[in-house]
Formats: sequence, C-alpha cells, structure tokens
Amino acid sequence: MNNILVPLGTSPVCHETLSYAIDFASEFGCNVFVMDVFTVISSAGNLSNVKEKVASSNREKIKEMISGVETKGVDIKIASYNGDIVDGVEEIDKNLGIDLIILAPRSNDINDELYLGHTSGRIIKQTNIPALIVPKGTKYVPLKNILVAFKSGILKRNRVLHPLIAVMEKYQSKVNLLLVKTPGYSEEDLKINTALLDLSKNLTISENQTTYLGVLEHFKEKQPDLLCVFRRKRGFFKKLWEKSTIPKAEFYVPIPVLVLSVKKD
Repeated sequence: MNNILVPLGTSPVCHETLSYAIDFASEFGCNVFVMDVFTVISSAGNLSNVKEKVASSNREKIKEMISGVETKGVDIKIASYNGDIVDGVEEIDKNLGIDLIILAPRSNDINDELYLGHTSGRIIKQTNIPALIVPKGTKYVPLKNILVAFKSGILKRNRVLHPLIAVMEKYQSKVNLLLVKTPGYSEEDLKINTALLDLSKNLTISENQTTYLGVLEHFKEKQPDLLCVFRRKRGFFKKLWEKSTIPKAEFYVPIPVLVLSVKKD
C-alpha cells in the first residue's frame, strides 16, 4: 500500500479519524491524502474566483486540523475536489492511485442511530476502493486478531485480498475464516477460493439469516480487533445495498471494519 485517502466530514471528532490514518500510514510507510470536497455551482452571477476562495478557505481549515495532530513523519497532502464526493473519490483515485480509504462510519453525529451515514455509506457502496471503517474513539492498535466473514467463498480476483495480506504480514495476525450459509445459498458458494483458504486453517461454517448475524454469533468467541468483509452485491451489505445509510439496528461492531473490493480495470 502506498496511498491512503481520508475523507473528512463535519464531525467535531474527525481529527480522530485523521490520527488513526496517520498511525496506520506510519506503520505501513504510506502517504496520506486528506480529501476536501466542496460544491460551487457556476452561474453568470458568480464571481470568477469564488471556487478558488472556497477551496483556499477549506485548505486552511484542513491545514489547521493537520497542525493539531502528531504527523509522525507521514507525508500528508490535501486533495481537493469541486463536486459530488463519489465522483471526487474516483477522480482522486484516477490521478493518484488510492490503495485504501480510511473513514469514520458517519461524517457527523446528528443521527446516533446510524452506523453508516449518508456520505460514508455512499463511499463504501458506490466505489471500488478497499476501505477501512474506523468507529469514533478508536485508538490504533496492531491488528493481530482478524475475523473474515463471507457468505460465498468465490473470489473473482485474488488481488482483492492484498490489503488484508499486508496487514497479516505486518503483524503476523491470526485469521479466523467464517463462512455463513444464508437462505438460498448454493453449493458453488461453499467452494472456497484457495487464496482465501491459504490465509488460515481456522474455518468456521455457520448457518444464519444474514452474514451479520453469523458475525454476532461468533464475535465474542473470536474476539477480533478487525472484521474483514467483501464489498459485492451478493456479499455482506446485500440487503442494505439500495440505501446509503445503515442503521445500527441492522449492523454494528465496535471495531474497525475492512471492506475489501477490487478496483475496476
């Protein structure tokens, strides 16, 4: 991993997400790009330099935030975009090559009933970049105990596992695989990709209504400090796919969640 993108919202604790990303980046030797998204719609009545003024004002606020955290020698830069946040993530990825997004579940604390807010949910569900969701108040610790939960062992590309493998190799992590057989599963789903099997000899097979319920069943026993899931339309967020937000009643874990996906070729 080389480049990490950190979308910062309006939460008063967004510096916590930035601090976590810096700690992560310092361990893996990554660059950190703080994402600044704003919207200025051009019209005949707009001053020609409004966009520049807004961008400059936002950059100053981000610089002030960066100055308030310990950077630990990590190279931190600001990546600005005028427009929609999903378009901005994709454009920044196209220009810089982003290997991982680190973000908070919600960009603000208006609705405490949500696990994923509208902005974070759109980034997770509408982009194809691996993402690490970091709950509020999480301090960075070595990720030594990982639970990988999935309902299908099929992987179209082995490189979807690269971020997980990087973490495993860094910390010599113990990995537990959890295959959850949900209603309507096929025999094909039970054929686990060899690259996935190579991650661990610890495989648990569970039967539950959803993958999340399977995670809840085994969470206390496994005591992971990282949950890893796959971003795919038949995967972890299947039932929640058509909406951006995810209520805590439908999904919540108090640890970081690594969402694996493969960027489009």
